[in-house]
Amino acid sequence: MKLWTVSELNKAEASEIQTKYELPAIVAMLLQIRNINTQGEIEDFLYNDSEIASPYEIKDMDKAVSRIKTALDNDELICVYGDYDADGVTSTALLYSYFDTIGANAMYYIPSRETEGYGMNNSAVDFLKEKGVRLIVTVDNGIAALEEIDYASSLEIDTVVTDHHMPTGNLPNACAVVDLHRQDCQSKFKNLSGVGVAFKLIMALEGDYCDANSLLDNYADLLCIGTIGDIVELKGENRVFVKRGIQSIMNSDRVGINALVESSGLAGKNLTAGNVSFTLVPRINAVGRLGLSGKSVELLLTEDEEQANEISSQLCEDNTERRQIETEILNKIDFEIQQNPSLILDKIIVIDGENWHQGVIGIVASRIKEIYGKPTIIISRFGDTAKASGRSVEGFPLCDAVFACADLLTHYGGHPMAVGLSLESKNISLFRKRINEFANSFSNMPFDKLNIECKLNPSFITVDLVQSLSCLQPFGSGNPTPIFGLYKMALDNIIPLSNNKHLKLVLSRNGAIINALCFFTSTEEFPYKKGDLLDLAVTLDTNEYNGNVSVSVIVKAVKADSDNSLEILQSERIFEEFCLGNPLSKQQLLSILPTRDDFALLYRFLKSNGGYNFSFDTLVHKLDNKLSFGKIRVILKAMNELNLIEVCESMKSSTIKLNEVRGKVSLDSARIIRKLKEECYGE
Repeated sequence: MKLWTVSELNKAEASEIQTKYELPAIVAMLLQIRNINTQGEIEDFLYNDSEIASPYEIKDMDKAVSRIKTALDNDELICVYGDYDADGVTSTALLYSYFDTIGANAMYYIPSRETEGYGMNNSAVDFLKEKGVRLIVTVDNGIAALEEIDYASSLEIDTVVTDHHMPTGNLPNACAVVDLHRQDCQSKFKNLSGVGVAFKLIMALEGDYCDANSLLDNYADLLCIGTIGDIVELKGENRVFVKRGIQSIMNSDRVGINALVESSGLAGKNLTAGNVSFTLVPRINAVGRLGLSGKSVELLLTEDEEQANEISSQLCEDNTERRQIETEILNKIDFEIQQNPSLILDKIIVIDGENWHQGVIGIVASRIKEIYGKPTIIISRFGDTAKASGRSVEGFPLCDAVFACADLLTHYGGHPMAVGLSLESKNISLFRKRINEFANSFSNMPFDKLNIECKLNPSFITVDLVQSLSCLQPFGSGNPTPIFGLYKMALDNIIPLSNNKHLKLVLSRNGAIINALCFFTSTEEFPYKKGDLLDLAVTLDTNEYNGNVSVSVIVKAVKADSDNSLEILQSERIFEEFCLGNPLSKQQLLSILPTRDDFALLYRFLKSNGGYNFSFDTLVHKLDNKLSFGKIRVILKAMNELNLIEVCESMKSSTIKLNEVRGKVSLDSARIIRKLKEECYGE
């Protein structure tokens, strides 16, 4: 379960926005909730599709331009040194394409994720030296390549760094270090992706003749894919890039993008940032994850339709293979968790395995984080060495936790929500211990949140209301698809769809009836029954069929109306802290110490239902909120110890099976109960 939160709304301010800008009420409310409330902010958000700040606001941009122009004047071979993800690939294609357009002597280089890893490396520098490269321009990397840039300098190769990652210490000794996050950079907008920084570079190279609008016409498609792929906030200039880019992708002159749109099944559809994020970006990323990033750059640069079709088909096949690898790793992790449930008790989940594909472990970390609501680091061991990728929850700076363990790491980097690192395999256990010590010292460790923009009266949901939301697009990081709350909804019917693969929920409140779609959930997996009063977090869309437009309500999360998500999560954390041996107050211990009556209540429920096959947090509702979730967890653990039941927790489901019981069983003989009483009363 996530922590359900509802944003605060200033109704007076929203009403003022609605009147002043003649906007639908729901749009004005969402702008106010998202703190877009000044005239400049509102006009920029709703109407700006071309205004870009001067590239010279970025520190060292003048130095970068000077060194590159010297290379152009002297016909020096320039290498665009990129990265293997969607941001790095589009950055490379954008800058190389620009160099090609102006007749520069240029090449590009993408390191192999498998054999070289992220960023510059000395072997690559040696290769570029042999090719005759005199200037390296990094895109989407370079800020951490201090030693490699010094090595390149020793070979008489200069480097211009363009990057958007956080510096971890000293800056590299490059001709120019163009990075928005260096402390002395005064640029107002800091959240550009790597491709956004590369675009600023070509703006600067255009000089006094720069026409940003014309450049956007040429490069908005690449900017859109890279910006969305890097999950930077879709605000300010990023919003401009994506708005223009979505239009550009559907009318692109780039044959590679046209081929990818066609092979991805998006041709003829209404393209959204979501389509780009979930369809185009994964395919571009897939070849990088599987070690063939150069293919993605080739696709974006080729002018040959046959080659474009061939590469785009390969990207789709690689994406399918990537999903299969991801599923295999998740299944292995699921098995490990079933064998050792204590793995998910820590505040930061750290799981390692042998020879897991390093190009996929970041996605796996995201999946685990989403399931358990905790920062997660997945480590792949390759003999004596290991590589890892991590993802965090909002409010916890995972990069700080990793930096605190720097003495155990051979390489590391990242930002608050995502990290990458390398270490010796022998240090994994110590790393798990140390990073969780950091988490334990972190004041008010946050819960993973489900942010609901506002509660909606179901009778207000109309086609007009849903269509009015389109002016807020594109949706993405920093400007998410609005999630609305439908509270105290009576569940009138549950209808299976597509051979019970999905569900349609018929819900009502005060005479208003809503049909909501619950995807990838069968009737057997849905823990609620007709007559239950539910709270639902939903997104809204429209659906057109035979010329008729209707509202589509999509369920993102559901809980019993009686459930208090904060109380459930707090109680679960007390249980986890107790299991880990962390200090707790007597009041906290008593809150999870069950009585005999508590045991009897839960056991009778399990016996009358023949066990239980749903998420354990739903037991709070099933037991009419008579037991805290922490108590339920303690009782289940105790009964499992005493062989009264068999508990199996997996990522996909949680099950409780009743065992045959002969004779009386002393509940106090369970280790967890003895330990609880000892810590509570000193018994």
